[in-house]
Amino acid sequence: MTIELDNKSNQITDSNHAWGIAALLVVTLIWGSSFPVIKGAVSNLSPAVIVATRFAVAALPFTLYLRFLNISLLRDGVLLGLIIFSAYTIQTVALETAHANHAAFIASFNVILVPLLGQLLGRQVFLKTFLTAGIAILGVGVMCWESQEIVMGDFLMLVDALLYSIYILKLDSIAWRYPILPLGAIQLWVIAIVSLIWAAPDLVRQQEVIVTNLGPLLYLGFVATAFPVVLKVIGQRWVNAYETALIYTLEPIFAAVFSFFLMGEKLGVRGFIGAALVIAAMVLAQSNPQNTNG
Repeated sequence: MTIELDNKSNQITDSNHAWGIAALLVVTLIWGSSFPVIKGAVSNLSPAVIVATRFAVAALPFTLYLRFLNISLLRDGVLLGLIIFSAYTIQTVALETAHANHAAFIASFNVILVPLLGQLLGRQVFLKTFLTAGIAILGVGVMCWESQEIVMGDFLMLVDALLYSIYILKLDSIAWRYPILPLGAIQLWVIAIVSLIWAAPDLVRQQEVIVTNLGPLLYLGFVATAFPVVLKVIGQRWVNAYETALIYTLEPIFAAVFSFFLMGEKLGVRGFIGAALVIAAMVLAQSNPQNTNG
């Protein structure tokens, strides 16, 4: 069987598709591990400094690949980098008022926003895509949502989810056009430069604190930022945007697992039910979509 995407000129074999899913699963696993690290670092450093240092550290190993840039790669890479920087900035501001559980739930809305935007752009979207998206959102909601008031940060997280949905669709349309490492390099350097400008005043004030938190910052930079940028490009060469958004709903599950082992935070019955729903949506997404398209 061959999985064919209407916005990519190449055909994707089952083997490549499986490798793509594996790459994106590793991305969500790494992102999940970063939550306890960020939670510890944010108590000592400003959000601007954390974002700036993690992307500056992540961008450095990719510097040599900037020599392979051309006009079209530069244009698309800068656009992707600015979208991601905007998403990180809005998320940082949102988390000043939004509860973490609310934020995790609302961020998962990209699983439904991606197919909705794809439909608006004229792409073929299966009915099953919306069904699995709904199950995944329900699962994350059961896992994360608590009876707390809605605040401005919650609305900002919706903007964050929208921006990341746009990023997923944009990357889906161009990932196969360019070499993986140069595309990752330009994104990381755009984010690093803009975030360093944003964080400049805090970087001067918090020099000593940065040195004492160098370990977590290096982990966030190399492991939780640089590596996933490359894996995202690899994964989206072989996995369509809708499955990518669905796979990313596993992030709260991995975050809960790492928080349990590293910080002693427990996952209750509601957490297990929500995790089961997300996994069920993943399994359903891999079944044959024929006869379910809309």
